[in-house]
Amino acid sequence: MFKKILIANRGDSAIRILRACKEMGIKTVAVHSLVDESLMHVKFADESVCIGPNRPADTYLNMSTILSAAELTGADALHPGVGFLSESEKFAEIVKLHGMTFIGPDPIHLAMMGDKIIAKNTMESLGLPVIKGSNGEVKNVDEAKKIAERSGYPVLFKAAAGGGGKGMKVANSPEEIENVFKIAKSEAKASFGNDSVYMERYLSHPRHIEIQIIADSYGNVVHLGERDCSIQRSHQKLLEESPSTILSLEKREEIGKISKKIIKDLGYVGVGTLEFLYENEEFFFMEMNTRLQVEHGVSEEVSGIDIVKEQIRIAAGEKLSVEQSDICFKGHAIEFRINAENSETFIPSPGKIDELYFPGGNGVRVDSHIYRNYVIPPYYDSLIAKIIIHAENRKECFAKAKCALNELVIDGIFTTADLHKKLLQNQDIIDGNFDIHWLESNLRNL
Repeated sequence: MFKKILIANRGDSAIRILRACKEMGIKTVAVHSLVDESLMHVKFADESVCIGPNRPADTYLNMSTILSAAELTGADALHPGVGFLSESEKFAEIVKLHGMTFIGPDPIHLAMMGDKIIAKNTMESLGLPVIKGSNGEVKNVDEAKKIAERSGYPVLFKAAAGGGGKGMKVANSPEEIENVFKIAKSEAKASFGNDSVYMERYLSHPRHIEIQIIADSYGNVVHLGERDCSIQRSHQKLLEESPSTILSLEKREEIGKISKKIIKDLGYVGVGTLEFLYENEEFFFMEMNTRLQVEHGVSEEVSGIDIVKEQIRIAAGEKLSVEQSDICFKGHAIEFRINAENSETFIPSPGKIDELYFPGGNGVRVDSHIYRNYVIPPYYDSLIAKIIIHAENRKECFAKAKCALNELVIDGIFTTADLHKKLLQNQDIIDGNFDIHWLESNLRNL
């Protein structure tokens, strides 16, 4: 087992990893920007190193500085957390060359799944259904129009080198293709340094279903069920739950079994998430996230498995601690992402937290890095807390969630808590009658 792990991240994911390390008896190193010196994981870590000023490019995306901090402190492993360098094959390769362990998949799989075109073609070759569209990068407008004629309108342009909604644009007709194509390429270039885009048919009413998997280097693979992440805005998830209200037991078992087989065939090692669109009882592969997910806590609550600890053990060369038959899914879990944003305009709201009170009680989990008088900086993602509710069933989850959100106090800034309160009162949400487009279509009516 590792003796010392450097956590190359910030916020709630960093403190989540730190807690797992402490429980496992592993020393920790926190790296941080100047403005993040006061973060809780920096205070709780055994050692901390300032890696520069505040811009992500100078700190959490600066490979050489992070590696220098790891060598300086004698870390034998590096956990990239969520976002930043967590899916960089180049960074993973350099970490290995420096004699340390990258707590994540092999660089080959990071590269394979990091390019969405290669990922899609690879998964299709292994037997996963994909949405009709281009076989690779779309080079020009004429090619885009020909592909759209074959697949049918509307069509969706997607960035080949990234995700998170960046570079995703919809064209509803041939007249819209040229302008949308240019915008998608421009946004992809700005977000990922690569303007390559590909196309696929745009589904009208799909659900976003993802499967959490864990695989060791001995060929053992388990899945921790599905998460329904359909409540989203601009392709950014706001609420996730498990199990999904739309899947039958047969469909749940089917996609779990297929996902395990694909991961085993790939020879993939580590944690990961296979993401699908689901419409008319059909699954269509979208992408694979080769890292810890923001919403991993939902799967932990219903499965009883500590995903971060399993991730660390596997990276250290150990076998999975469980088999699929050992996993017993219990109850229902929902995660509410609390962002420092105006709940109506979604404009970020950095600033000082004047008062703070987190809810508690049986089945209420809060993953967060903030505290009273903490000043939220304007440089990073606006996620400041995750409230995860676990109960015997979905109805009880909603009841607990209403209490928890009403107890939550975060004064001094705007947050998305009020939006979640409205969602819990909406009949479509209560009935499970929604898709990935629902929120944007109904925001004004909430």
